[in-house]
Amino acid sequence: MTRADRVLARIRATPPGFVRAYGDVSPGAPRFAGTVLAACDDPTVPWHRIVRADGSLARGERQRELLEAEGVPFRGARVDMRIARIPA
Repeated sequence: MTRADRVLARIRATPPGFVRAYGDVSPGAPRFAGTVLAACDDPTVPWHRIVRADGSLARGERQRELLEAEGVPFRGARVDMRIARIPA
């Protein structure tokens, strides 16, 4: 299993209604997770469940719509990480 495969496996393991930060799915290299997601065209990968560590969204309004549809709580423009984040 490659490093990218491990990142994708962690992303796929994020259940609906919850999020993980980029650093949670790629410990020590959060930008690598972003690179993996940018190159991924698999529609089964729940990319929208990966957010920045501060709860802000990398993909804007579309990401917010998908997360809200799953019941992910927000505080203003950011995901409420105290409630929605799954530990690494």
